[in-house]
Amino acid sequence: MADEIRRVQYFYTEVADKPGEGAKVLGALKEAGINLLAFVAFPEGRRAQLDFVPADHAAFKEAAKKAKVNLVGPKTGFLIQGEDRPGAVAEIVAKLSDAGISITAMQGIAAGAGRYGAILWVKPRDVNKAAKVLL
Repeated sequence: MADEIRRVQYFYTEVADKPGEGAKVLGALKEAGINLLAFVAFPEGRRAQLDFVPADHAAFKEAAKKAKVNLVGPKTGFLIQGEDRPGAVAEIVAKLSDAGISITAMQGIAAGAGRYGAILWVKPRDVNKAAKVLL
């Protein structure tokens, strides 16, 4: 079975880089019934950046507004899901490399039951070119 790769819209916010800040935001989204296709968090200076790929953009934005979460976006990334195998991520990275596209960031993980998932970002100027290569 071929990998499923799709262009996705994501949003991000920054919070203080201290215990509990991410939990507050995620808790508010949970209470609102928001389903996330992907979530990534990482330090950004003295703050932390939280990236969200919501299943329902409108509901996500409404829930974030109610929780007083300031969002940036939407921005574009690529969500990848497929059958886990040696070199699955290497195949994707090679396609982009062969097309002269640099990856800004990428996270991949084994999902269990023989599946894997990944999310990747390229520079905005390369999104359409990456889409032609990947989709």
